[in-house]
Amino acid sequence: MKDQQIQKLGRELYDSLRNGRTVSPLTDRFPKISIDDAYAISRDMLHRRISIDAEKIVGKKIGVTSKPVQDMLGVFQPDFGFLTDAMEYPDEAKIPIEGNLIQPRAEGEIAFRLKKGIKGPGINEQDVLDATETIIPCFEIVDSRIEDWKIKIQDTISDNASCGVYVLGREEVDPRDLDLPSLSMRVYKNGELHSEGLGSAVQGNPLTAVAWLANTLGEFDIPFEANELILSGSLVPLIPVVTGDKMKLEISGVGTCSCEFI
Repeated sequence: MKDQQIQKLGRELYDSLRNGRTVSPLTDRFPKISIDDAYAISRDMLHRRISIDAEKIVGKKIGVTSKPVQDMLGVFQPDFGFLTDAMEYPDEAKIPIEGNLIQPRAEGEIAFRLKKGIKGPGINEQDVLDATETIIPCFEIVDSRIEDWKIKIQDTISDNASCGVYVLGREEVDPRDLDLPSLSMRVYKNGELHSEGLGSAVQGNPLTAVAWLANTLGEFDIPFEANELILSGSLVPLIPVVTGDKMKLEISGVGTCSCEFI
């Protein structure tokens, strides 16, 4: 795909983000779009957020890691996106939908706060653990700019891995004392138990997922930086949310996270 076309699609997705209107699937219009093309479009969209809106990159996210999410979306390989400071909300936040999100869905995740930078290739689980300061209960609110979530892997990659916003719980704990694959998550919607999952849902171990992300980013010469936040993927299926919904999750031995949509 030519640079001019990549820039046009990056601008289209940026405009969709800011105008609150979806676009038709890129893969319908450009069936030969490659994974590399998609990441180039994503970087163009991100560049606009940085240069036009003065957003700052504060971390990275891995997407489509667990089988429930892959089955729900029909996308069967992970991808990555970038987190900016404008995406972050605190625990118990009231998150506006109108003018902020288009077709949001909530994911329950484990976030990693790094104390030092690492860069692939060759990163393993121990490297990730050594680089991690704390883990945090987290909701990622994914939000596709592609109409009706009709996405293939190239669509979601182009769209910054369908990232909307994210919510961080208050508790931060040292992961070295925990068996991360065995961590149990319970997610509640409007006070009722909605779903449950284990840390092993993301590639068998959240550390494995984060190592994959570090190595994949390394192929693009992109490091993890000290103090960055890394979202490791959803332990449960995506949960559609609308105005008035209240979400809460609990992670055994870690803590809780909650938010409300207004």
